[in-house]
Amino acid sequence: MDPTAFAPGYVRAISPYQPGKPVSELERELGIVRAVKLASNENPLGASPGVGDAVRQALQEVSRYPDGNGYGLKQKIAERHNVNLDQIVLGNGSNDLLDLAARAFLGPDASAVYAQYSFAVYPLVTQATGAFGIVAPAIDFGHDPKAMLSSVRSDTRVVFIANPNNPTGTFLDSGILLSFLHRLPQDVLLVLDEAYTEYLPPGSRYDSSRWLDEFPNLLITRTFSKAYGLAGLRVGYGLAHPNVADLLNRVRQPFNVSAVAQAAAIAALDDKEFLELSYTVNRAGLAQLYAGFRTMGLEFLPSYGNFVLFKVHEGTAVYERLLRLGVIVRPVNNYGLPEWLRVSVGIGDENELFLHALAKSL
Repeated sequence: MDPTAFAPGYVRAISPYQPGKPVSELERELGIVRAVKLASNENPLGASPGVGDAVRQALQEVSRYPDGNGYGLKQKIAERHNVNLDQIVLGNGSNDLLDLAARAFLGPDASAVYAQYSFAVYPLVTQATGAFGIVAPAIDFGHDPKAMLSSVRSDTRVVFIANPNNPTGTFLDSGILLSFLHRLPQDVLLVLDEAYTEYLPPGSRYDSSRWLDEFPNLLITRTFSKAYGLAGLRVGYGLAHPNVADLLNRVRQPFNVSAVAQAAAIAALDDKEFLELSYTVNRAGLAQLYAGFRTMGLEFLPSYGNFVLFKVHEGTAVYERLLRLGVIVRPVNNYGLPEWLRVSVGIGDENELFLHALAKSL
């Protein structure tokens, strides 16, 4: 008998996460000399120059296991957020933290709430535990706090909120989030996914780590994959009450963050100038894309992240045409948005190449 027949039905029913198409794959398939990938919200500037030095140094010790507790990186994070070491959980990217939260707090007798048009990983990690996923209807393509609170049931154990939200780029200001936390039952964990928080303009920035003392049911997740440019190394972290952090560490895999990734993340945190440059380049790129969309008469959603969702009516067809012109963007059919595409912000010439190809593809 096929052993997969005995796997839980909720696992066999999972549709795996589909990552953005790699440049090498497109160049190989279509014989394109130079393809541009604007599909996965990566930092077009790469990583901080200091990261390279840190990685080369760490490579000298690759025969040894990394620090399983990540003391050096945790120390840097603790200083940055003014939290204690026992409030920090390290992850293999922030996706790992989302999975840890689901495995620690969910199960077949529980439910989780997340918004329509929110990150695809939330339903995936929920389903992987056998929990029931509740989709709260969006408002203006973003989170509707009132609808999310109304969706919480007696068996709800986790609520996921991405701020800014992927793939729509929408944002909830800190006052709305605080009001939501005050109204959320204290036995429900709020996972506040802040993967794109470094791209927020100064007037929208807030420090959610200050809320941890008041809300022991808050887990904040951060990543080094976006603004810090370490997507290929997979490193992220969570901030929480010590009791929550302890539970996540119980289900966390040993050595889930490599020594090279830890060294790179420490160096990235030290380079504030690179982070500011990444923000500045992203704002300029957003303005460039907005201007191009307006010229073409396309509807788009102003974004608080490093990507833009824009409407083309024939999402799949335009996506395929762009591929043939050497430009990779992200279709969002799996979010129930077949008429839309998401493009990551590149550097100036990449954005221009995309806009030129888009004009030809419409």
